[in-house]
Amino acid sequence: MTGLSTHVLDAVTGSPATGVAVSLQDASGTELAAGVTDDDGRIGQVIGEPLVAGTYHLVFDTGSWFADHAVAAFYPEVDICFEIPDPERHYHVPLLLSPFSYSTYRGS
Repeated sequence: MTGLSTHVLDAVTGSPATGVAVSLQDASGTELAAGVTDDDGRIGQVIGEPLVAGTYHLVFDTGSWFADHAVAAFYPEVDICFEIPDPERHYHVPLLLSPFSYSTYRGS
């Protein structure tokens, strides 16, 4: 399976972060795709076409999501920059989110 997926979890409540707007951008900042996390906090296929090897950004609109939940937060957006070395593989980029910190890792 090839492609790119993401998953956002609210680390404070241990719940999926439903309704987070996410933008996929290339290295120059051009938006390639956009979506919103589902009821499980996921976007199963961020873009409908294969990505070529290169550098990309997943930009999460965390400020709007926190505002919608009446939570004061420090990060209005999270920009995760990553590389796709092999377009024949699937890449999963999760985000663990809280009002004053976040973390990410390369998932499977």
